[in-house]
Amino acid sequence: MAGKGKEKKERQKSLSEKIVKDPFLTDEELCEHFGVSVQTIRLDRLELGIPELRERIKSVAEGIYSKVRTISGKEIVGELLDIDLGKKGISILETNDSMAFEKTNIVRGQFIYAQAESLAIAAIDADVALIGVANIKYKKPVRSGQKLVAQAEIIKRRGNKFFVWVRIKLKMQEVFRGKFILVALDE
Repeated sequence: MAGKGKEKKERQKSLSEKIVKDPFLTDEELCEHFGVSVQTIRLDRLELGIPELRERIKSVAEGIYSKVRTISGKEIVGELLDIDLGKKGISILETNDSMAFEKTNIVRGQFIYAQAESLAIAAIDADVALIGVANIKYKKPVRSGQKLVAQAEIIKRRGNKFFVWVRIKLKMQEVFRGKFILVALDE
């Protein structure tokens, strides 16, 4: 473990730097990295004034939802983390038992697709956009409780059509890939 045996001050300094680089790290991931208990990480965060994961996500996401034109924030599946209209977007989805099949604990494809679709629509710089074509591939199963990170990239625009690639990853490994053609409608 990278942090085993480090003095408290050194660990806290390193913890602070790590969270600045990646504000979406969970306490569990941090305790694994530093080789200490979850309680130690929580106490360190408390001493340093670093909020819990949910609060960090909220602070990053503030203002992002107001940029989206095509759909409302509550229609986006997952938490929108970043958006550059007409170019790209990032969202995160924390899966839970209600999204999974009871027998296998594997997340239903509809939730993964919904995250990809809503991010693709949100990234479009238009008032209204709908999916015209979707070519999707589920690459690996996702289990309840896992955190999915979706990245959308608009690769081409032809008239009122937008070509968007969405990749969803679980711990840096691709679990879903979608190529979408969205059509912007005039109101």
